[in-house]
Amino acid sequence: MKRGIVYLVGAGPGDPGLLTVRGAEVLRQADVVVHDRLTHPALLALAPEQAEKVDVGKWPDRRGDQEAVNAILVRRAQAGQRVVRLKGGDPFVLGRGGEEAQALMAAGVPFEVVPGVTSAVAAPAYAGIPVTHRGRSSAFTVVAGHSRSVGTDGGDEAAGATNWEALAAAGGTIVVLMGVANRAQVARRLMAGGLPPSTPVAVVCWGTRPEQRSLRTVLGELGAVPVEAPATIVIGQVASLDLRWYEDRPLFGKTVVVTRPAHQAPALTERLSALGAGVVEVPAVQLRPPADGGRALTEAAGRLSGYAWVAFTSANAVEALFRLVPDTRALAGAKVAAVGTATADALRSYRVVADLVPADHTARGLAAAFPPAPSDPTAPRRALLPQAGGARPELRQGLASLGWEVEVVEAYRTVPAPLSPRLLSQAAQADAICFASPSAVDSYLDQGGPVPPVVACSGPVTARAAAARGLRVSAEASEHTMDGLVEALVKVLAGGTVG
Repeated sequence: MKRGIVYLVGAGPGDPGLLTVRGAEVLRQADVVVHDRLTHPALLALAPEQAEKVDVGKWPDRRGDQEAVNAILVRRAQAGQRVVRLKGGDPFVLGRGGEEAQALMAAGVPFEVVPGVTSAVAAPAYAGIPVTHRGRSSAFTVVAGHSRSVGTDGGDEAAGATNWEALAAAGGTIVVLMGVANRAQVARRLMAGGLPPSTPVAVVCWGTRPEQRSLRTVLGELGAVPVEAPATIVIGQVASLDLRWYEDRPLFGKTVVVTRPAHQAPALTERLSALGAGVVEVPAVQLRPPADGGRALTEAAGRLSGYAWVAFTSANAVEALFRLVPDTRALAGAKVAAVGTATADALRSYRVVADLVPADHTARGLAAAFPPAPSDPTAPRRALLPQAGGARPELRQGLASLGWEVEVVEAYRTVPAPLSPRLLSQAAQADAICFASPSAVDSYLDQGGPVPPVVACSGPVTARAAAARGLRVSAEASEHTMDGLVEALVKVLAGGTVG
């Protein structure tokens, strides 16, 4: 039996981009992931699909059974599994990772600690607050604000209670974690230790996540400020600094639904997230092999040099064909056309430069830009169109009208993907939804998908399909690319208007 091991991995404070490289490595090798309540779904998605996910989250209104968590880790590792214990922030910064390590060591279970980015530093940074700053603070203290630390569940002499008065006298920045419920007592004791009521305070709720909200107050008013957990409380002169960047991004506070296939969604998600949006991935369609199992496509791939042109209307078609082409020299004298820049980029990844990319990134635009077939009857006149099953006939008809002998080959099929009630519930709260194809529009609406106030489409064909289904399209990409779609969304959402 293989030897099990436990990785105590810091997941960071919320933004999945803050996971360390080592953390991602061990997640990709996990047999089981034991995670906290607030773990971002994107981090769980890094684990193998077959890996078991065990939620051992501790909710604010009840204490989790740490002994039970320890037992899960020991039992799974002793069964020979690679266990990732995914913990918010850093496992050894107020995360009880030390207790878990002790339990593993006592049971003779090997473990590795993978440090993470702590919210004590990251949440203030995302709110534009450095925890140290020349002339204001040269040190910072991280302290728990739960009842045992404040002394409210056992008096000021309770084991583990913090000497807040001494902390106030020590100076520097004070960062309080898990202190929302006891913030009034924390403020009272710090003022009793000598901190003025006018001491600047910043509270960062849901730090580093799209729903982050930061507010400024002073120590004397901290108890009266409406705050929700989870929150990081920063006390000291640095809290008066406002070097904001995260909350000033153009899509901050907006939630966008992405309906692209699961393997294509991350690129758009990353772009939207970088602009501050929260993203709900709801893959409305999925790609499947051709109905004939790929026989026709394989035959066409074997005689590429016999075509005068090979025209692609999607990056998916490029991928489907070139998986069957071991050497691009098989194209020989054939010219290559791409419907748009995204498709041309897919070709370029195979070191093939498109001979034709129309200014109008549609099948109709490609047909309009295509040259007529040669008048010489001995010249090659065959054109290959690897397309999605059921693709619209505009390109085929357009090329045929120019004298080309068109061979359409099914490269893949786009079929509806089942949408979970959980995802649809999240989509109902979104500000906008993106559609990149008519098939995504149909699948989403046929399954009762809720329509947010803003509907964005990646081109005129998709926009017409959405309008035909009764949707009001608020944003349409002027350039049929991912960047064009994002630009259209920013114009509508950041501009504060719909339509």
